[in-house]
Amino acid sequence: MVSTSFKTQRQIFDGGFSFIFMPTLENYRNILEGRFLGYVGNSIVVGVVATALTLVLGTMCAYALSRFTFIGRTPIAMGTLLLRTIPPAVLAVPIYFIWTSIGLAGLGGLILVYVALNLPFTIWLLYGFIEQVPRELEESAAVDGCGPFRSFFYLILPLLKPGLAAAGIFTFRIAWNELVLASILTDRNSRTLPYAVFLYIKDTGIDWGELMAAGVLVAIPPLIFTFVAARQIIAGLTSGAVKG
Repeated sequence: MVSTSFKTQRQIFDGGFSFIFMPTLENYRNILEGRFLGYVGNSIVVGVVATALTLVLGTMCAYALSRFTFIGRTPIAMGTLLLRTIPPAVLAVPIYFIWTSIGLAGLGGLILVYVALNLPFTIWLLYGFIEQVPRELEESAAVDGCGPFRSFFYLILPLLKPGLAAAGIFTFRIAWNELVLASILTDRNSRTLPYAVFLYIKDTGIDWGELMAAGVLVAIPPLIFTFVAARQIIAGLTSGAVKG
C-alpha cells in the first residue's frame, strides 16, 4: 500500500510489483488539495470527543458496579455485557431513523452513537481493573476521612491508568475506522475519513494511487497512538495474568 501510494496510475499497471520505480508525491498532493483535510479534522473531533466521553462514563459506571450495592446491579452488569455482542450494522437502520427524526444527524449524533457502542467494552474492562484494587485501601482512606468521591479520584483513578490507556486506544480506533454508521449519519460537510477513502472508488474507475495514499494517511494516527501507548496497552491486557 505504501509503495503503491508513490506510483502513478501507469506505473501501477505497467510496472507490476516492484520496489524499483520513480516515486512521486502527486497522489498525496491531489488528495490534500481537496476536502481531505476537512475529513481529517472531523475524524479527530469524533475520535477524541467520543473516546473522552466513553472513558469518563465508563470509569464511573464500572466503579459503581464494582463498589456499590443496589437493586438491579447484576441484571445491569449482564445487560451491559450482552449489548457488546450486538453488531453495529444491525443497529444502523433504527439509529438512522431515530437520529434523523430528533435532529441528531451529524458529528454530534455520530459521537453519541460511538460512545454508546464502546461503553460496554470500556465498562467491563475497567470493572476488572477496579475489582483487582483491594477494598482495604478505600477502607483505610475512609478511616482517614476520605469520602467516596475523593477516594475514587485520588486512589482508584491513578491505579486505572493501564486500563484507561487500553480502553482509550481501542475506543479511538473503533471511532476512527468505523464506516457504516459514519456513512449514514453524516452529510457532505461532516464526513469522516473512512467514508472519504470510500469516495475514491468511483463509477468511472479506481485511482489506485490516490486510494492507497488516502489509506496510508488514515492509518498513521492510530499507529502513532498505538506505539505511544504500547506499554500501557500491554500492561492493561496482561494485568492479572497468572505467572508461571
